[in-house]
Amino acid sequence: MQTSLLNKYCDARLPWYTIYPTVPDFSGSVGAEACKTWLRRLPPDDPVSLYLHVPFCRSICWYCGFPTSLTRSERPIRDFLAVLREEIRLVAEQVPRALPVSDVHFGGGTPTTIAPADFLALMELLRGCFAFSKSATVAIEIDPRAFTVEMAETLGAAGASRASIGVQSFDPLVQRAVNRLQSEAQTASAVETLRQHGISRINLDLLFGLPHQTVQSCVDSARTALAMRPDRLAVFGYAHVPSYMKRQRQIDEAALPDNVARAEQAAAVADTLVSAGYRQIGLDHFALPDDELALAQTAGQLRRNSLGYTADTCKTVIGFGPSAIGRLRDGYVQNEIATASYSQHIGAGRLAISKGYCLTAEDRLRAAIIERLMCDLQADLPAICAAHGFDPIAVLDSADRLGMLAEDGIVDIEAGLIRVRQQHRFVTRAVAAAFDAHIDRAPY
Repeated sequence: MQTSLLNKYCDARLPWYTIYPTVPDFSGSVGAEACKTWLRRLPPDDPVSLYLHVPFCRSICWYCGFPTSLTRSERPIRDFLAVLREEIRLVAEQVPRALPVSDVHFGGGTPTTIAPADFLALMELLRGCFAFSKSATVAIEIDPRAFTVEMAETLGAAGASRASIGVQSFDPLVQRAVNRLQSEAQTASAVETLRQHGISRINLDLLFGLPHQTVQSCVDSARTALAMRPDRLAVFGYAHVPSYMKRQRQIDEAALPDNVARAEQAAAVADTLVSAGYRQIGLDHFALPDDELALAQTAGQLRRNSLGYTADTCKTVIGFGPSAIGRLRDGYVQNEIATASYSQHIGAGRLAISKGYCLTAEDRLRAAIIERLMCDLQADLPAICAAHGFDPIAVLDSADRLGMLAEDGIVDIEAGLIRVRQQHRFVTRAVAAAFDAHIDRAPY
C-alpha cells in the first residue's frame, strides 16, 4: 500500500469498532437503574453470553491497554471474588428466571490468578444463577508464565473448552522492551497441558508494531506459533496511547515502527499464516478451516463484540467485574473501571454501572453496516437499510468520507454494495469510520 495512503488513513485514534457506538460516546446519564430496567426486559428464552473481567496480573506488561493492577498476594483476589459473587447474585435477581447461557468468557488481566478451588466455586455459582446449555462454551485468557497443571485440571473440571494464550512476540529483544519475558518452552508447555486436560481449542495472541519489531522478527514469531498448531491466532496492531495508559510511558517511542513498517509487518504475518493453511478472518484474526470463526465467516454469520471477532450469535452480553461492558437489547452499560469504586457499589447492594448508551434506530443501522464491514470487508447497504427501515441513498449521502475512499482506490461501490479492496484491508477501520455518526468530523 502506498505510503501516502497509509499515512492518510492509518489514524491510531480510530476506534476498533468492536461495538458501536463506542465507549467514548457512553454517558453517565445511563446508570444502574437503566441497567436494571433493561435486564428485566430481556426475553427469558433468548440465550445470553457472560463476560467476567478479572483485573489482576502477577506482572504488568507495558503495552497492555486493559485496566489491570499488579498483585503478588492472594488477599486482593479473594476480596475481589467476594464482590464478584455478589454482583452475579444482584444481576440474577433482576431477571424473571435463570437466563439460558451459551457462552462464557473470562478475561482480564489474568483470570488464572484465581485459585483453582475458588474458580470451581465461581463456576458453580454461575451455573446456579443461569441455565447453561449443554454445549455452552467456556473460554479463558491465560498467561503461560504462571500456568500450572492444577489450574489446567481445574479448567477441565469446570467445563472450559477454549483458551486464549497471550504471546505477543517470541523475540527476546522485543519482550524486554515491553516487560514480558516469556519463552517458547513456557508457551508450548501451556498449550500441551491444556490439550491434555481437554481444553483443545487454542488461540494465540500476537502483536505487531511493538518496539524493535521487524518484519523478520514478526514472521519468526508467527512461525514459532504455527509449530504449536493453534486453532486460531489473533494478530493485533499495538496501539501506543501513553496519554491514556500511563504504563506505556515505559516504552521507548523511538523504537516503535512507523505506519509503513507496521503495514509491512501485518502483511508478512498474514502471508505466513495463510500459507500455512489458516483463513484470514476480518481484520486481524486467522483460523483453521474447521474452526468456529472460519465456519461463521463462510456462512456469513461472523459477529463482532467487545472481545473482537466471534461466532457467538447472542444479542445480549452481560458483563461482570470492574470495567466490564454489557450489551443489552436497549443499549450498552459499563461497570466502574476502578476496582475500589466497583466494590463500593456492589457492597452497597447496587449494580456498579458507571455509564452507558441507549441505542436509537439509526445507531442500530450504523452498527449493522460497520459490523459487516469489519467482519466481511463489505456491506450491502440497500439490504441492511431495508432491514432497518432506512433510505440507503440518504445513508450513503451521509457518509461524506466514502467518496474520498473510493477516489483513493480503498473501496469499490456498486449499486450500494461497498467492498474494501483486499490489498487495503489494513485500513478497514477508516472505511467503517465513514459511517460513524459520532466520530470527530475533521478530515483525515
